Amino acid sequence: MSRTTTALALAGSLAAALGALTVPASAADGQEKCYGVALKGQNDCKAGAGTTCAGTSTIDFQGNAWKAVPAGTCATMTAPDGRMGSLEPLERDLPKG
Repeated sequence: MSRTTTALALAGSLAAALGALTVPASAADGQEKCYGVALKGQNDCKAGAGTTCAGTSTIDFQGNAWKAVPAGTCATMTAPDGRMGSLEPLERDLPKG
């Protein structure tokens, strides 16, 4: 391998490692991910099947879509019919398919 190729490979590996260590913004600013509380199209980034990133949830209160909320408030949030927010993805209210 040439020195340039080696340097590029090393730089790419270092960038990938640093990216993996980044603290999510929600953890840094006193917020937490709360699943099952976002309205259709108002979720924050990727959470699971049916979501690819912010604003892509297809149903209200989708169980695998999350919204950043103030830390400590998720477990007390309620959706219609007594459904509660969760710090972990939920198996309820998932898109069909």
